[in-house]
Amino acid sequence: MASVADERGLGWRFDNSYARLPEDFFVPATPAAVREPRVSILNDRLADELGLDLGAITTEAAAALFAGQDPPAGSRPIAQAYAGHQFGHLTMLGDGRAILLGEHRTPDGRLVDIQFKGTGRTRFSRGGDGRAALGPMLREYLISEAMAALGIPTTRSLAVVTTGEPVYRETARHGAVLTRVAASHLRVGTFQYAAALEDEPALRALADYAVDRHYPELADASRKYLEFFRAVADRQASLVARWQLAGFVHGVMNTDNMAISGETIDYGPCAFMNAYDPGTVFSSIDLHGRYAYGNQPKIARWNLARFAEALLPLLDPDPEEAVAVATEVLDDFAVRFEENWLAGMRKKLGLRTDEAGDAELVQSLLGWMQGSRADFTNTFRDLSDGTPAGDRYQDPGFQAWYARWQERLCREGRSLASTNAVMRAVNPAVIPRNPRVEEALSAAEDRDDMAPLHRLLTALASPYEARAELAEYREPPADECGYRTFCGT
Repeated sequence: MASVADERGLGWRFDNSYARLPEDFFVPATPAAVREPRVSILNDRLADELGLDLGAITTEAAAALFAGQDPPAGSRPIAQAYAGHQFGHLTMLGDGRAILLGEHRTPDGRLVDIQFKGTGRTRFSRGGDGRAALGPMLREYLISEAMAALGIPTTRSLAVVTTGEPVYRETARHGAVLTRVAASHLRVGTFQYAAALEDEPALRALADYAVDRHYPELADASRKYLEFFRAVADRQASLVARWQLAGFVHGVMNTDNMAISGETIDYGPCAFMNAYDPGTVFSSIDLHGRYAYGNQPKIARWNLARFAEALLPLLDPDPEEAVAVATEVLDDFAVRFEENWLAGMRKKLGLRTDEAGDAELVQSLLGWMQGSRADFTNTFRDLSDGTPAGDRYQDPGFQAWYARWQERLCREGRSLASTNAVMRAVNPAVIPRNPRVEEALSAAEDRDDMAPLHRLLTALASPYEARAELAEYREPPADECGYRTFCGT
């Protein structure tokens, strides 16, 4: 089907390829009418990347568009079906508060999903209201754009608009709709849903669609579905390593929140770690630390095992052989993750060559950081700026590690100045510090004041620059005991 251009001149070029899959995978959906849509924030830079001219319409028209009141020409709104292991328990789910408009073709030829989040009930709402509150939608906008600036694969946020209507959670809150842009919304849980149908042709159609969309180089592979599984596992190994290297805690790594594309998806109870501690948990509902920072690689492998189970009929006609080849990929995941993580840590420490003792050198630093409650981001940035100053760095344990690191650098024959320059390109000076995030969200929700959010977004847009005017955004909280984030549903 040819892409459809819109008549308003924004530049929409819609396809509806997902809606051409078997009808078990989606249902038609209509955004709910809202009282008074109003623009909260628009992502003009992302719009330009997508080939959209937001200047072609008024602010009022933009509010109506992104609240779902005036869907673009060529879109075909649907709610996607999927399942998911939520904290280890399988549940049949689906888009209970999200609607996929279709896929937009960008000027560089990419096909990206355009999704509204918070537009009311669908057939999958399971008793929920299908709405979203302003704070959580602004959180997703803020964190997803910060992740993009850090170079971590992620969904993006194009707009947040308020609806003029309250939503009720623990209190009445401002209703809002987020427009999310993604490589796709295909999840591990989508394949779990397909497997539950016990309809192999439908499962095969979904897998073929995913390969065509994300791994076209595998289309003619002799064992296409096994190579597809391997490619997804490799992308997840790379993605979770990048999370670990940035101190990011996803918070809710359910199988419905693992994207086949290898992008970070769903910014509910997420946050960035301050003092280094593998047990760091921010989610209010993760009572036992299942999705703690240090557990993220293990959970990614667990999720991939569930993906393998869904794919088994396609991996090999012999069930035992299918299990065997899937297990080989899963066993390789830990190796691939470690390779990605250690390569990233070498860069963070300015190392260009590989030596056998590098992993132990990194672990020694992390051990000192955990014991001294050193800030994860600032420690690596301080190392990037030369000899670290401050009382903490006078600790004999750190001094001994620092001497070992300097010896390791000397063996590469490079100057400290050139090493520091390389390190500053991979060790951010600014991350979304939790107090700053909460400050910005509170100002927006409580006082309709977007200025703190815009200032924070400006700081996060260039995270590797240590500008003097951004010094306040580098400070970790003095005490973060008990800080929790929420999923927003």
